Parts: sequence; structure tokens; C-alpha cells
Amino acid sequence: MDKNLLGNHVITQIGLVVRDIEQTSRAYADFFGIDKPDWFWTDAPEVAKTEYEGAPSAARAKLAFFDMGSLQLELIEPDEHQSTWREALEQNGEGFHHIAFVIEGMQQKIDLLAGNGHKLLQKGEYTGGRYAYIDTSAQLKLLVELLENDR
Repeated sequence: MDKNLLGNHVITQIGLVVRDIEQTSRAYADFFGIDKPDWFWTDAPEVAKTEYEGAPSAARAKLAFFDMGSLQLELIEPDEHQSTWREALEQNGEGFHHIAFVIEGMQQKIDLLAGNGHKLLQKGEYTGGRYAYIDTSAQLKLLVELLENDR
């Protein structure tokens, strides 16, 4: 196995899937004594160009972000379409979904990870960049999200 596959070892984000983003956002805000962030929908399919398991997907999700110092907490409430978010919620219930890293060279990283046995599950675009969820569960026991922001 290659080493330093991402070129970065700083965890940027922890993602959780939830059934009710409003209720869960309020609970986190109250727990930490901070303002509740507004949630928003991921971009529409024609902008997001989401692919799930290699096929186009109309999947969207409500997102809320808490900036927690050096780490961001992301809450994800998926819609009814099949996605890694929906699959995680149905199979495991609410809770942990992924850890994320900011990278450069998205396709190269996806190819490098695939060559090391880590399958691409879902990818898409967002205003200002792109993301990819990689299944590293066989070795790392979790999903890794790659985030590449436009310059």
C-alpha cells in the first residue's frame, strides 16, 4: 500500500447523518451554548452532478455546519433518493457518517485510493468545489470524504 495517500493528515470535518436537522441542530447548539446554524439544501442535481455507485443520482440533503475551532461538525439530513447518506441512515441509524480532508487533485486522489483498494461511493459538486466519499472501511473502519475547493 502506498503511503500518505491524501497528501494531508488534518481532519477538517466530522459528518453525522440525522433524521431531523432542525431538532438535532438545536440540540447541538444548546449543548455547546452556541448559535444554531441555519441549514440549507445541497445544490440541485443539475448543479451537483451527483453520482452514487457510478450512476447519476438526484439525491440531495439538508446540511448544517458547526465550526468547532479547528474542526467542523456537519449534520446531514438526506432526502429519499439513494445516496451514501440515505444508506447510512437506513443501515446504521443516526450518527457518524464520515471524516473529511481537504485535498488537491480530486480525480488523481480518487484513482490513487482506488488503486489501494478504496472504492469511490459517491461524488458531486458544490458551489465552490467538489466532494467524494471513499469507502475505506476494510482498513480504516470508516468513510473518508475528500473535499477540493476551487481556488
